[in-house]
Amino acid sequence: MELPKLAFLFSFLVLLTVSSATSVVDFCVADFNYPVGPAGYPCKNPGNLTVDDFVFSGLGVPANTSTSVFNAASTFAVDITFPALNGLGLSMGRLDIGVGGVIPIHSHRVSELLLVIDGTIIAGFIDGNNVAYYKTLNKGDIMIFPQSLLHFQINVGHEPALAFVSLNSASPGFQTTTISLFGNDLPTNVIEKITLVDAAQVKKLKELFGGTN
Repeated sequence: MELPKLAFLFSFLVLLTVSSATSVVDFCVADFNYPVGPAGYPCKNPGNLTVDDFVFSGLGVPANTSTSVFNAASTFAVDITFPALNGLGLSMGRLDIGVGGVIPIHSHRVSELLLVIDGTIIAGFIDGNNVAYYKTLNKGDIMIFPQSLLHFQINVGHEPALAFVSLNSASPGFQTTTISLFGNDLPTNVIEKITLVDAAQVKKLKELFGGTN
């Protein structure tokens, strides 16, 4: 087959694939009466929906940072808190960070965009080659954290900091490294070996984050 014909055929197949992947419905508000699957939750009956199903007011309320050891707290509009996001490939969150507070190093299975609303924040991520990218951000600055990479935010100002984040999934996943290591039943001696943190400190952190063994 001639090269131009092959190129045309390839372009046609790509368009066909994209077209077949396009949703045939405008939205799919999650119905929690059924289990979630790889593509998200089943849809509620559109006939039972109102405009209130498409509004989420939780990001306008400051989170309580005083109850966290990190002096920071977050509120997220994701599929399980805002069912209208189901299947739409995006979500948002609010980060409230007290003076000296930190959103500890963590990761998501998707990318994240941070927008600083108030305060001064050091934000950064570590790439797959262990290169650290970090910068002091001020009001109006944005920073991207690429998919799956470890990242963090620290309030280095003299006032509480506020930031909003957007993520390109309705179910972005959250894994905080410290809690994942010390908030489980992995034996202390195992954690000591894989982190080089001494046993006494491991036990202290396990007690702090609810781990055992």
